[in-house]
Amino acid sequence: MSRYPEPVAHSGMIRSVLPRFNPLIPMPLVAAALLLPACSSDSGGDEDADDGVQPVTAVNNNVNLTSGGSNGNSSGNGSGGGPYMLPPDYTATEFGGYKLGEPSDGSGSGAGGTSNSGGCGTAIVGVVRDFKRGDRDGGHPDFETFTGDGEEGIVEERLGDDRKPVYVDADHVYTTTRENFNQWYNNVDDKNVAYAVSLSFEPNGDVLTFHSSRFFPIDDVGFGNEDFEHNFHFTTEVHTAFVYQGGETFTFTGDDDLWVFINGQLAIDLGGLHSQLSRTIDIDEQARHLDIEIGGMYDLDLFHAERHTGESNFRVETNLAFTNCGEIIDPVVK
Repeated sequence: MSRYPEPVAHSGMIRSVLPRFNPLIPMPLVAAALLLPACSSDSGGDEDADDGVQPVTAVNNNVNLTSGGSNGNSSGNGSGGGPYMLPPDYTATEFGGYKLGEPSDGSGSGAGGTSNSGGCGTAIVGVVRDFKRGDRDGGHPDFETFTGDGEEGIVEERLGDDRKPVYVDADHVYTTTRENFNQWYNNVDDKNVAYAVSLSFEPNGDVLTFHSSRFFPIDDVGFGNEDFEHNFHFTTEVHTAFVYQGGETFTFTGDDDLWVFINGQLAIDLGGLHSQLSRTIDIDEQARHLDIEIGGMYDLDLFHAERHTGESNFRVETNLAFTNCGEIIDPVVK
């Protein structure tokens, strides 16, 4: 939805391996290199199901990265120093692209399983959950119900021990109850359907960018499009980590709700339904607030919701040096 008419840490968590960093390599190249595969994406892997958090780590900081432009039309193999190339099974977007379903290139886990191939390309794996629109039988009352211009303070400043946002019990404009909100980022039978999704980031100047002005990763799956051209009712959840080296920024632009936590502390609050908004966090300026120090490795947790018809915009730009390719906390359908 973009334009409207006026009106306790997880017990199964496995931490990623911290690579050795070369301070002489420029930050954008370090960030990009950490997302490049440590081995060929054609390698086989064990994708057997297993409960718990499943991080996927790729380390390779010997890279000569070249931007290939927009719409996924880059050339090269994207491995071991070649320029970025969107994998052929991804949906191309303005920058980068996405793929729904269990990663097939060693980039993550499906229903809790982990691949051992060691490579993730430039993709970070997350989870999308589909919901029924609120005006349908059994639909979720927070979806296709509200319109508005955003609301801060829907979630607590600290992430929950389960690495999920904690709802603030108060009179909110664009949500209903704590119980209903908790369904956004947790698997609940008959309320949502969860899928793995891979987001491929593309070099764009001195940052890595994922940008889609038509972000509809679950069209025609789950509960379906419900008489719309696209499936507008879903949430996106991403868990990764980065090493803080100084000088980093993280920018999100899009709609609707968006919360980013760094080291468990709320860093971006774009909650509520709203047209496309943008927010940038300067990590250096917020370091004390986030309780982080240069040289440390910290979690980054992103929670997004697309809740109303119209448009779906999703753009991330960052020069953070990610140290894993995504952690899937809950099982996914495929």
